[in-house]
Amino acid sequence: MSKGESVATFRQSPPLIGNQYLEDTYLRVLLKRLVPKEIISKIEPDLVNFGERVINDVLKYGRESEANPPRLIQVDQWGNRVDRIVVTNGWDRLKDISAQEGLVSIGYDRDHFAEYSRIYQYTKVYLFSPSSAVFDCPLAMTDGAARLLELHGTQEMKDTVLKRFITREPKVFWTCGQWMTERTGGSDVGNSETLARSLEGSEQNYLLNGYKFFTSATTSEAAVLLGRVQDKNGDTTKGSRGLSVFLLETNSPTDREKLNGIKIHKLKNKLGTKAVPTAELELIDAPAKLIGKIGRGVPIISSILNITRIHNAINSVSMMRRGIAVARDFSYRRSVFGKLLSDLPLHLSTLSEMEIQFRGALQFVLHIVLLMGKIETGKASKDAEGLMRLLTPLAKLFTAKQCIFVCSEAVESLGGVGYMEDSDMPRQLRDAQVLSIWEGTTNVLSMDVLRAIQSHQALDIFFLDVKQRLESVNSKNIPELNGVLSDITQSLKEVDEFIKESLNDMESIVASARSFSFSLGKIYIASLLVEHAAWSKNSIDIFVARDFFAHSLSSFGNQKIVVRSKERRAFERILALDLSLDGKPNINIDDKLRAKY
Repeated sequence: MSKGESVATFRQSPPLIGNQYLEDTYLRVLLKRLVPKEIISKIEPDLVNFGERVINDVLKYGRESEANPPRLIQVDQWGNRVDRIVVTNGWDRLKDISAQEGLVSIGYDRDHFAEYSRIYQYTKVYLFSPSSAVFDCPLAMTDGAARLLELHGTQEMKDTVLKRFITREPKVFWTCGQWMTERTGGSDVGNSETLARSLEGSEQNYLLNGYKFFTSATTSEAAVLLGRVQDKNGDTTKGSRGLSVFLLETNSPTDREKLNGIKIHKLKNKLGTKAVPTAELELIDAPAKLIGKIGRGVPIISSILNITRIHNAINSVSMMRRGIAVARDFSYRRSVFGKLLSDLPLHLSTLSEMEIQFRGALQFVLHIVLLMGKIETGKASKDAEGLMRLLTPLAKLFTAKQCIFVCSEAVESLGGVGYMEDSDMPRQLRDAQVLSIWEGTTNVLSMDVLRAIQSHQALDIFFLDVKQRLESVNSKNIPELNGVLSDITQSLKEVDEFIKESLNDMESIVASARSFSFSLGKIYIASLLVEHAAWSKNSIDIFVARDFFAHSLSSFGNQKIVVRSKERRAFERILALDLSLDGKPNINIDDKLRAKY
């Protein structure tokens, strides 16, 4: 060694990720169970191609967007107010890719994919999301707006704006914002102050004036928002019953470079989702069109919320999956105390816990997406809408908390490097935190669960659905599942007893809404896991079903002291490293086509 030469010669090999569809073993198994062979044969080549694309140009543009967050130029060089948000080329390219890949349009291509159009669409969104710097934020709201216009829009809206939302042509494609939050509140829209004044001689055209406190995806070409219609005397109806829904085009039809009655006051400085343009803005005689009837704003807007909450849950599951993929691969490359992490039982038990949470969440989300597709195509049972009304807030609140737990563990699994910004793991953790806030916090959604039970008799439907699933599993006589079947049944009884005991004390029910909702979510996921285990008869799936139900709700980790027998350690190793039952890797970790993360 020459003088002055460093003695430090070790260089850690970075984690690699490969085709995100082909390497997602559990996703592929679930699609095989849930989707008919003839549909799989149609969509799988596209999923394989997209699984490769999301680790190449999508990831490149996502990172470019994250590194160069949007900027607001309020005044040009001549002193003119312009209020222009500047985004990076990567953000624009992600929009083009979203159109080309049909990340919104596939969900409405029911002629080709029938009730499976949604599961196809959302599988692609799931693959796209963790690479795309949260570009699914504008896609979620565009998807919700498309469904809203499909259900409540005028024919003119369907022929013009809806077509732009669901096209695959990048130059035609529009995204749509959802501008609900005001200074008075977010989820509580009843105090919204935005006023809508009708234009003379028109029942549909209005001018909006108000202040919007959070407007995500502010660079979208359109927005859906709530406003309070004024009568001829300028009076309004207070509360949520006075609200109506409006469609606003954000740019002037005569000059697309100018905003349409919108003044942007600031961009929000957020914990995460740095690439997403989120603004605080004012509407000043902004022209907009009424959607549906006056005063029906809240019921009409719910069609957007259902879809955006499902997108939220998909983002939660996809971020879990990405964190586990990186942590898993790193375990094959990092040695500590003379052993690879992949050979350390404690590390494997941690990865196993993360994988079990992910599997439960993926089961939940795909089940709801399939139910949604059946409802939209008229192929669902009469109780399906009531069940969907309950499952949507449950899935959103439950998976968001799972995601934060799993993403935090993924950061930790890389040690100090995981805490470094250029590992990309801190970005994932920051972005995960928004998922428990967007589209309603955990407490807000817990209250929504209670409303679903009151308005749709959804708890009776929930009980019946779970019991029928358990009876079907029980009829297959798989002794290894008897214990968890009994535990789920007992939990159903406890929920029923809680409701009966609290009927005369609504404050007790409200105060317990959060733990009550988590209990329902845990029960439902467990029922899906045992159903899957009964279908596969795979010992790993049986282990997952049993172990998921044993996990603590308080942290989503198994905080009980568990005796890790030789058999249990073998199961945990298989789950942690994604191995087949004979101990062989399901993916080739040395594949030269895999990319550095």
